This record gives sequence, C-alpha cells and structure tokens, in this order.
Amino acid sequence: MTSFGMGRPDTHFARTPKGAVGYQVFGQDGPDLVFITHWLTNVDAMWDEPSAARYMNRLGTIGRVIFIDKRGSGISDSSTRGYIDPVEDTMEDVTAVLDEIGSETAILIGDTEGGSLAIILAAFYPERFPGLILINSYARFRRADDYPIGAPDRVIESLERQWRESYGVNADTLIATAPSMADDQRFRAWYPRFQRLAMNQSVAHMAVTWIGETDVRSILPLIEADTLVIHRKDAIFHRASHSQYLAENIKEAELVLLDGTDTIPFHAGNFGPVLDEVEKFVTGGQRTVESSRTLSTVMFTDIVGSTAIASRIGDERWLDLRSDHNRVVRENLSRFGGREIAMTGDGFLATFDSPQGAVLCALSVKSELAGLGIEIRAGIHTGEVEHRGSELGGVAVHIASRVMDTAEKGGVMVSGTVKDLVIGSPLEFTSCGVFDLKGVPGEWRLFEASEGSLRT
Repeated sequence: MTSFGMGRPDTHFARTPKGAVGYQVFGQDGPDLVFITHWLTNVDAMWDEPSAARYMNRLGTIGRVIFIDKRGSGISDSSTRGYIDPVEDTMEDVTAVLDEIGSETAILIGDTEGGSLAIILAAFYPERFPGLILINSYARFRRADDYPIGAPDRVIESLERQWRESYGVNADTLIATAPSMADDQRFRAWYPRFQRLAMNQSVAHMAVTWIGETDVRSILPLIEADTLVIHRKDAIFHRASHSQYLAENIKEAELVLLDGTDTIPFHAGNFGPVLDEVEKFVTGGQRTVESSRTLSTVMFTDIVGSTAIASRIGDERWLDLRSDHNRVVRENLSRFGGREIAMTGDGFLATFDSPQGAVLCALSVKSELAGLGIEIRAGIHTGEVEHRGSELGGVAVHIASRVMDTAEKGGVMVSGTVKDLVIGSPLEFTSCGVFDLKGVPGEWRLFEASEGSLRT
C-alpha cells in the first residue's frame, strides 16, 4: 500500500523500450484504479492546484490509484515521433507501469479523452481490467454520416484556432470546458501555467487534430468489463449524447447523468457526485472475466498467382521458393510480435496483440518477398476471436480472410477498425472504398497500406 494524507505522493519512472514513463501510486488498500484523463497531464504539477489535490485524495480513499503521464506529456519522455503517440503505443505505457508495480488486475477510469485509451485497454486485456468507468468521454468526437451527434468540421476548426491562440497564454477555453471556473482568477492563473508544464505548444496543437481523428466505435461491442458511464448532463464541450452512445453500444453498461457542465479539468466544479458514483461502482465488486475469447488483430497472407508461378518455374524451384517465403514470414512474425496459428495453402494465419505490429509485419514481408520475385496479399482486421485448443475461430477471422480476398492483385488491405486503432502512427493508408464482404453483415471501409507508410 502507498498511502498519503494531503501531501504529494512519490514520483517514479517505468523504463520502456520507447522511453521513460512517469507515474505516481497512492491511496488505500483496495482495488487498483488506473486513472487515465485527457492528454494534458503533469503528475507533479497537478498537486499545485488544491481542487486537483482534493480530487486525488478522495479517489485515493476508494482504492490504490495509479496516475500516469503518457509519453509526450508531463514528466514522461517525449514521444518517439515528436507528437501524440497512437493509442496503441500508449497502451504499452500503461501496462509497463502496472507490470513494474506488480498490479495484476485493475479498474480503468477513463476521463474525457482518456476514455479512448481505457476502452481499448479494456477490450484487449479483459482479464486484467474487469471494470471500466468512463467519465465525460466519447468513442468519436467528429461528426460522420453514421455519427450525427459528433462535432461538425467547422466546430473542430474553430476549436483548433482557439486552442492555438490561447494555449499556455490564457484560460479562455474554460468557458466551454469548465464554465464554473471560467471567472475564478486564481484558477485562471494556474491553468495556462499547467498547460505549459504539461505539453509544449506544437504538440498540443497536434493533439487537437488527434481528438478529431480518433474513432473507437468498432471496439465497443467487444468490451467484456463491467462498465459504468458517467456524464455531466449539461456539458458544452463533451456533450452527454456521446456517453449515451457509449452506454447503448457497450453491453449492459450503466449510464449515470449528473448535474453540471464541467468536464476538463476533471477536478473543476462539484466533483463529489462523480466520485460518489465511482465509489459505489468500485465497492460493489466486479465479476471475473473467464472466457476463451479475446480481442486480437488477425492477419491472413497469401502468395498471388502461386499456381502460375509453380507451372512456370517447375516443382523443385517452387518448393525452394516456398521455403524462402515461409522463412521470411516467420522471421517477421517474430520481429513484430505475431503468433503463427496455421499455414493456409500458400499463406499464413497469424494473430497480434498490436494492430500496428500486424500492418508493419505485412508490409515488411511484402517488401522482402518482392526482392525474391514473390507478390503477396494480406488482409488484417481487429476483432474478437475464440481460441479452441490450437485452432482459432470467431467472426474476426472470417472478416480478415475476406479483407485479404479484396486484394486480388496483391497489397496489404486492412479494415477501417485497424486504421482507426493506429491513428497517430507513421502508417499511411489509401481508401479503397466501401465493400460488401461475403458472408459478413454490413458494409466495410477498407484501406491499403503502402510501402510509403513506413516513413517516420
């Protein structure tokens, strides 16, 4: 247990291959609570603001709190690419901290923009995160034809302009995000200074673009965790309709709408009722998830025109070429964290914990085999799979296979789900349109990853 009164907890760093991640652990004996708020954090400077200290002290009475500065923000190292890391990379930051402190299971608290990361963590690691609390959050912020509750492009453009003008200079944005504090002169003086300590201007400007691009809607039905969704019913910036969508699309999620308008900072206004709901949820206990189903990224590969190649070069040379092909695929699976499930004729079925790793693997395989005169096609999708001994089942497997089928002449094709999950990465995608996949309900947005995607 790490306990505290009204003082500051100690600050530590978890070392990862991509940099150091700053974090604090504080609170009482009880369940571990991983608190993930928006990308603007500094675990040291947060305690300078009395309202933030009160919030954290109250949260610490509910359980052991793990509070993390994601890379690119606060005391953590800069992002490896100089801007906001993709959600997938930030997942690694969180799990690295939990591994270091010996936390095996925890309840995720995703606040505002932190909700996207919490959603993906809950879906990918159901046994580690049996409970999920989303506060003033959303699955997508920007409006789309199939998401009319999102903010129109003109609103996001206005937000980007206002953010550029005010970030680290004044607190004018509080009128939309924390109206109850907008005229508090002490708070207005603290907030721009905190912004400067949390993130430099150029990265902060890119973060607004990140908000408009993030979309985790396709992950919601895959969440197995007990879920509580809390929202300020009169919020201006993070509107309550976003949380209503979350509750409708996460199975058996409970929605609680509370009075108030404040969303960020998370400690603005009367946060007592919010933490009352958090405490009721946490102390009520969560079920243990026991399932052979997991969220994985599935990759199928296949050699294009294998029959024609074999006929042209003869059986012996074809067997040698296939052996080279198998070696290259397996070497890249090992390099990018893939697991070989089966060989499928002239290709492979493999799974990855990382969507980005799957795409990078497929692109690397494609590039290396092109030098041997072999053209491949690959299909990649992230979804729920079921492990049946050494076999793999589930609709995600079927979808990945159908995605590969669309690349008749070769290439690395991915579903819109995969593209959405690697936003912020160096990967680039070209839209191939909307497809009907044989045997799969609905229409599917598909994209091709090109060799140029590997630029950093």
